[in-house]
Amino acid sequence: MDRRLNADRRVAVVGNGPVGQTTALLLARWGVPVVLLDARAARDTIGSKAICQQRDVLDVWESVGAGRRIADEGVTWTTARTFYRDEELFAYSLPDPGRSAFPPFVNVSQARTEEILDERIADQPLIDVRWGHRVTALDQRADGVVFSCATTAGSVDIEAAYAVACAGARGEDIRRMLGVGFAGQSFDDRFLICDIEADLPGWAHERRFYFDPRWNPGRQVLIHPCPESRFRIDWQVAGDFDLDEEEACGALDARIRAIVGELPYAIVWKTVYRFHSRLVDRMRVGRVLLAGDCAHLVSPFGARGLNSGVGDAENAAWKLAFVLHGWAGEELLESYHDERHAAAKENLDVTTATMEFLVPHDDKHRRRRVDVLTRAGTDPSVRSQVDSGRLAEPFWYVDSPLTTPDPSRPFAGRPPRGSVPAPAPGVLAPDVPVPIAGPTCRRFREIARDGFLLLAAPRVDLCAVRAAARRAGTGPIRVLELAGIDAGGALTEVLGAREDELWVLRPDAYVAAVLTAPGAAEVLHALRRAHGGSGPQVIRRTSPGRRRGAQAAVAAPEWG
Repeated sequence: MDRRLNADRRVAVVGNGPVGQTTALLLARWGVPVVLLDARAARDTIGSKAICQQRDVLDVWESVGAGRRIADEGVTWTTARTFYRDEELFAYSLPDPGRSAFPPFVNVSQARTEEILDERIADQPLIDVRWGHRVTALDQRADGVVFSCATTAGSVDIEAAYAVACAGARGEDIRRMLGVGFAGQSFDDRFLICDIEADLPGWAHERRFYFDPRWNPGRQVLIHPCPESRFRIDWQVAGDFDLDEEEACGALDARIRAIVGELPYAIVWKTVYRFHSRLVDRMRVGRVLLAGDCAHLVSPFGARGLNSGVGDAENAAWKLAFVLHGWAGEELLESYHDERHAAAKENLDVTTATMEFLVPHDDKHRRRRVDVLTRAGTDPSVRSQVDSGRLAEPFWYVDSPLTTPDPSRPFAGRPPRGSVPAPAPGVLAPDVPVPIAGPTCRRFREIARDGFLLLAAPRVDLCAVRAAARRAGTGPIRVLELAGIDAGGALTEVLGAREDELWVLRPDAYVAAVLTAPGAAEVLHALRRAHGGSGPQVIRRTSPGRRRGAQAAVAAPEWG
């Protein structure tokens, strides 16, 4: 591909980590050319790093052909066990609100995830990867963005219509160029990570969290299974911890032996790090969107870092694609900040509460923690107060400007740990297999991610729905009859769909609206709202479809 091709329509993605890779692949899926920049000379393949990939993130990766491979290579775990000293307090399993194609979580090293995503990028001619491009300056103009990059061959300018900054936790230069703040806090205690190879019978499919074990008194230990008989162990340690000294005096071996006993083991990787909780004040600055660790940092308890970054990537990609194809006005991009900043604040609230329980900052909080942990072993009602990290989950856009509320489906607030909200406007739709063309089955979210979907129950006026879809303009908008794709009733059941409802789903499979016996005006209003409140700017007659080269009509085709 000519590197200057389509500079007026392409997107520059800064940072070739998993969030940047996902952003690039999703943009390419929508037919948008991408230039993917990274300051490093090549990929770093050392260490497990972000290992815990959540079900709905695997689902996003499957939309670009990577989710199944990542899931199959990873270790599946469905049980989370929590201990206090030598006693197990409780264990819980993770539910599936529908019939997902993926397990609740899989553990696989970030390096392997990146390798699989790299393979998908290599097959995508719309993505131009440029290693060794360090951004030194950023110039926003009325019609695009220009990045000045330092390379081994000298300075080069990269032009794009828009950009997504996925430069990671060390993206301070990009944040400075954009003029955004990055307020928050850093925690005093440090954490030691070791990836080890060992045979630990019975531990291969469960996460274990230990409060105050006798082999790390006064602090915590987290153990995750990984592929190839590897285990990731995180110890909370003192702020002045010295890894070199620990290893030299044999204390590191003693730490590991306290867990594995006399079984043989090998250290694959080790590091020490400090946790941070930080959030930019703006996630959209003109034509640049910030995503992943470049925009927000949270403690890893609950696996909300990379998983929330993939949520940023999908939200950014479909909105940029709709603007660049002329299916929505630029106002749609402001909803990226509205939705993903709110998601980041939720993650900060959840992870900060966890850190306050893990690392109490005064005697009052320490006494409370001891009391809760002591009583939780015999009093089930106390167990919900034990905070070892609320596991990653999709955010719910109930307060988004794109969401049309439904008074008959009120949002009850943050659901109990390990559960998800009932399907409603602003909530990610549950997934079930649906027959779409004879004996062939697709997944419901897979269909939804082809564009806007209008799903009509039996007593909905289809003529009114189709008329609204036509008036909404160009772009991938489809009308489906619920009965036509749900012969067995599984989808109706998990949605809780009523006979006179129309479900409006966004291109990221979130529910934008649930309308009761709607006329054309109500449907059109919900669609325009979900497009950012504006109509299309340019008429285009093709949609990128699910696979490279696929073509589809975009004027409200009907399936089934």
